[in-house]
Amino acid sequence: MNAPPPPLTLDRVTQLAGPERLAVFGAFHPDVDDALPPVAGTLVLLGPDEPGFWQHVNAAPEFADGAPDPLDRWSRRVIGRIACALGGKARFPFGGPPFAPFQRWALRSGRAWVSPVGLLVHDRAGLMLSYRGALLLPGRLPLPEAPGPAPCEGCSQPCLSACPAGALGAQGYDVPACHAFLDTAEGGDCMARGCGVRRACPVSAAYGRRPEQSAFHMRSFHNR
Repeated sequence: MNAPPPPLTLDRVTQLAGPERLAVFGAFHPDVDDALPPVAGTLVLLGPDEPGFWQHVNAAPEFADGAPDPLDRWSRRVIGRIACALGGKARFPFGGPPFAPFQRWALRSGRAWVSPVGLLVHDRAGLMLSYRGALLLPGRLPLPEAPGPAPCEGCSQPCLSACPAGALGAQGYDVPACHAFLDTAEGGDCMARGCGVRRACPVSAAYGRRPEQSAFHMRSFHNR
């Protein structure tokens, strides 16, 4: 007789996601206003489990076949497989329009907040926050207690003055000015190591994301 499947819990999600260097970045119980399929009793957000994520995905076949968008294709394959194993569905922050409302989902999770510079900040990833996908799972899974206050509370908020171009701060985000700066020699540091504002966040600094990953995302941002 076959053994029954293990119970569906967030620990089970972690067991399946962990070997792919993915971590649970938040979860919540959707309501009718979220307009999600009936399967979605619980929505679980997945993000890079650092350190080690970038080395792991670079060894995947998507990064060796020369086709575009290797990280997105890896995310579809891996998170789609996890969703199927759990009897759920997968959603991704790319592939639109229309785009899934990941920013709204992040805020709903209680583990992300709007930072002083307007970008989302996460309790673990800081301003290096990124989501690779979401799982729509059946049943209302038990959720952990929400974490404490936003990491920006009590922080000296170095992000406010970190932008070398003055394009991102309390005044908002001047995207054209950012792109123009990235085309200069001085912008090479942000292109090679990631946005200076994101790096200035103390939580980001402790997260362990590789500069190579930040450079990958900066190229995607600047060249689109």
